[in-house]
Amino acid sequence: MTIWNLGSINTDVVFSVPHIVAPGETLVSTARQVFLGGKGANMSVAAARAGAHVRHIGAFGRGADWTAGRLLEYGVDTRSIVGLDSDPAEAIITVAADGENAIILHPGANAAIPEDLVRGALAEARVGDWVVTQNETNAQNLALSLGKELGLKVAYAAAPFSAQAVAAVLPLLDFLILNEIEMAQLQAALGKSATELDVPTVIVTLGAKGCQLIQGTTCTDFAAVPVEPVDTTGAGDTFTGYVLAGLDRGMPIEQAIQLATRAAALMVTRLGAADAIPDLSEVTNFRP
Repeated sequence: MTIWNLGSINTDVVFSVPHIVAPGETLVSTARQVFLGGKGANMSVAAARAGAHVRHIGAFGRGADWTAGRLLEYGVDTRSIVGLDSDPAEAIITVAADGENAIILHPGANAAIPEDLVRGALAEARVGDWVVTQNETNAQNLALSLGKELGLKVAYAAAPFSAQAVAAVLPLLDFLILNEIEMAQLQAALGKSATELDVPTVIVTLGAKGCQLIQGTTCTDFAAVPVEPVDTTGAGDTFTGYVLAGLDRGMPIEQAIQLATRAAALMVTRLGAADAIPDLSEVTNFRP
């Protein structure tokens, strides 16, 4: 089957710093590196490296055509990616010595994906495929609504978080993933707990504490794999991509989560986003 991902494609400029900068403070970085990134691109690469066929739907801006080439190198189907005469999407990321990060994001081409591109891509989808979006592009509602109409399994990664964006797509979802802070914000906005969202599968990620799977009224906790973090950028995206790939390949969700947990743990021991995502053989052989 295929995972159709309407997702962002960013140029990540990563600065290594002693600590996350405070208001009014000037820091000198110890290193600068440029990577492929964006939550959408990260998830596409993760799912492809986990063995799924992934068709990315998206756009890049002026001078950023190399990003589509990099996705192709990593095994992502790029036939539904177009170049636009617009700013490229960029993220300025500072990574502290303890692995924590702070990010400034410029949406660029991610906010101008043509709706006809989305319609044309999903017209090729088959019943049983997955469609997934995040909150870094336009046309999210269109993609998920079309997916529902076409009999696709519909997934949403609720980041960067907006309770309004989640509420708009909630009735369409088969799968929702968000972190514990986002879940608390969603509960405050809707007055509903995770067990009351009427979404068949909800995963709440808990960082170093692991994650919680909610299906109906059943909640199952999964522990994280303990590692010494170098950079947490893209870890959640790696987890999501691996979970979806596992489900697309027919794994029980518990097994998909366990595999994704190992992938995310390995990911945080590396610097970078999409370029640092491990492949399936690395995850399988990983011995923390």
